[in-house]
Amino acid sequence: MMNTTNMANGQNPVKAYAKVGLETQVLTASPEELITIMLEAVQSCVVKARLYFQNGDIAKRGENISKAISIIDSGLIPGIDESSGEAAKNMILSFRLMSQQLLLASVNQQESHLDVVEKMLDDITGAWKTATANKPRK
Repeated sequence: MMNTTNMANGQNPVKAYAKVGLETQVLTASPEELITIMLEAVQSCVVKARLYFQNGDIAKRGENISKAISIIDSGLIPGIDESSGEAAKNMILSFRLMSQQLLLASVNQQESHLDVVEKMLDDITGAWKTATANKPRK
């Protein structure tokens, strides 16, 4: 039987396969799908950060909070055309608020800040998926 956690190169083949799958998904995604991928990645990081809050793993909690902030600040916010109007400006403000709440969760070691982020992400992700559900792929 294959040992999937201790391969010769030190990488778990299941994780490597998942990474390749994600990379392929990102490379072939439409702009709308890419935003969905990023939103879901932030949600995943927040869920993991909450779990690490609860089990006391400070390093992994910080890693997931940092990753979520990075996706928001480097991926989601720059993808918004602020000149598109009030809705775009409000979306940028919403994402900045999420980054701020994530930072506060980490610095103040308060899991409750994740509640705000999860609620906002649920609302934004749901609205985004609804808005893009019937959009044809280019």
